[in-house]
Parts: sequence; C-alpha cells; structure tokens
Amino acid sequence: MNLLMTTIEIIVLILAGFLSGFINTVAGGGSIISLSLLMFLGMPPALANGTNRVSILLQSFTATSFFKSKKVLDTKKGIWLAVPAVIGSVIGAQIAADISPQAFKVSFGIILLVIGLYMLFEPSKFIHERKDIIDSKVTPVQIGVFFLIGLYGGYIQAGVGYLLLPALVLMAGYNLLKANALKVLVVFLFTPFALVVFILNGQVDFVYGLIMSVGTILGAYLASHLAIKKGSNFIRWLVIAFIVISALDMFNVLSIRSLL
Repeated sequence: MNLLMTTIEIIVLILAGFLSGFINTVAGGGSIISLSLLMFLGMPPALANGTNRVSILLQSFTATSFFKSKKVLDTKKGIWLAVPAVIGSVIGAQIAADISPQAFKVSFGIILLVIGLYMLFEPSKFIHERKDIIDSKVTPVQIGVFFLIGLYGGYIQAGVGYLLLPALVLMAGYNLLKANALKVLVVFLFTPFALVVFILNGQVDFVYGLIMSVGTILGAYLASHLAIKKGSNFIRWLVIAFIVISALDMFNVLSIRSLL
C-alpha cells in the first residue's frame, strides 16, 4: 500500500474505526464496516483482513481494561474459555473456508436472525445471570464451541461478537453486561495469535491499521462506558439493532459497503 494518503482518507479511516470499535465493543459486526472500507480504499481482501486485526487488538485491549477496572470482568473463567478460542483462531487464520462467499453470507444471515429473535422474545435469558453455571468448571462442550468460534474469528473476525455473546450467556450463564466484558477479553486474547499469522504471510499494513486504531480505541472506550452505565437491557437492544443491520447486509437488502 502507498504510505502517502490524503487527509480525507485519514479522517474516513478514523471515523470508520470509531464506528467499528463502538459496535464491536457493545455488540458485534463492526468489522463489516472496517473491512469494507479497507477494501474500498483498494486493499485486497486478505490484506484488509490482516490489517483489520491491528485495530481489533487495540480496541479489545481498551475495552478489556475498562471493564476490568469496573470489576465486571470474570478474568479467570474468561481465560479458560479463551484457550480453545486461541487455538481455533490460529487454525482459522491459516485456512480458507470451503463454503462459497454467497452461501456463507446467507447462512450467517440466518444465524444472526435466529439470535436476534431469541434475544427479542427471551429477554430474561440475556439479562439475568445463572450463578450455578458460572461457578461450574468449563465443560468439554464449551471447549468445543469456543474452539469453533475462535476458528471463525481467526478466519474472518467480522461478526464473531454475535457468536460469542449468546455462547457466554446461554452456555456460561452470564448476563449481557458481563458476557460483553468477557467477549472483548476473549477477542483480545486470540487476536495477537491470528495477527502474527497474518504478519508472517505479509498481510498486514500497519500504517492503515494504526490510523484506524485511533478511531477504534475511542469507539471502544465510549461503548464500554455506555455499557457499564446503561446495563444489560441497553446492550440487548443495541445488539438486536446491529444484528438486523448486519443480517440485511448478508441478504444483500442493504449494502454497508455502498454507504461508505
């Protein structure tokens, strides 16, 4: 990539980073914006995918630090759940999915709608935590699920939050606020490993990645602050809203890339 860029490109990168960081922290799917912008600016998909991990790492570090300072982060359980996700992310960063892009978009759009409808009509499952599950040890099923989520996160990243949140709520027993804090911790822990794989393959542009990170850090900080202040129900409605937007994009009803 050309190291010289216009002022407009820098501003757009920071703004897109801000939106991406905010959405990724409070819900998921923000990488749809950042990846689309990087490709719009001329990056090949693989380079955009790797470059995006720079801002993901810094935004997740920002959000994780904030949630930890507010004592809503179960670090010990989060690390245990992150281990299989880390292993999966390394594998996912090295392989390409066999499924066609269009088939992937449709299938992932269906998954998003199912999650969104469940959150809409079963709000208590996402607002009230279950101490019995939280206090129990990590199960083989949880290990398998988080490995698969890490595999997906290492491969493409976009939308991984939508998979982590229901897994942390329905399988690990946390309410949405604590699940959101754990989500960014898991992403923070597996992203460096995936990033190294992309670096070794020459698929990271640090100039673009660091400029976008200015926005993602600010977006992550604001989203973390609002999540703490507003609580689980606020997060639930934001997740539902972003799921609908992401699903519309997956079904080609709305093109996020064309809006950039």
